[in-house]
Amino acid sequence: MQGSGVDAHLNEYGKLQAAALFECYKHVPFEIVLTSKLRRTHQTALPFIEQGRPWEQWEELNEMNWGIYEGRPSSPSMHEAYKRVKTHWNAGNYDACLEGAESAAQLGERIGRFIDQLKQRTEKHILVCSHGRAMCAMVCLLKGHPLSEMNNLKHDNTGLWVAQYDGTHFHFELENDTRHLQLLKEERFLTR
Repeated sequence: MQGSGVDAHLNEYGKLQAAALFECYKHVPFEIVLTSKLRRTHQTALPFIEQGRPWEQWEELNEMNWGIYEGRPSSPSMHEAYKRVKTHWNAGNYDACLEGAESAAQLGERIGRFIDQLKQRTEKHILVCSHGRAMCAMVCLLKGHPLSEMNNLKHDNTGLWVAQYDGTHFHFELENDTRHLQLLKEERFLTR
């Protein structure tokens, strides 16, 4: 469990996923890259940044803090505690949290602050790189859905979400698209 308290590097497979994302989307004219303050998002977005795109780090994009479970290996008791807190969130109790952890309400509040700033930006093509639970919360808020729905969203590492903002609402064109990961099955890509 990494959360926001473990600032780990990408592993080798994560680096391959990031390379596949870049290979498929390097042609998109991103005007800026926005990442969390955690290095795994920096490393995922690095090929885009190295092309000379401006880059900003936002603490609001950090992964959810998982309290006492951060930095610990998965266990049955951890899964049971996580299942209990998700049940609370599904029922609309967003203040529920794991011991020492951030609540869904706190996560939603900080992601909401980021969205408020995002709406004010002048750039038209923005690459945002965040984390699984933070992304699920962001998608719910961008769609105007309650945070209880974040438990129903699937988000894969480097899953691509594309949204257009019309000045009032965000409209999603792609949701958790992982077609770029097909490159990981191609030997020519893996042996570059």
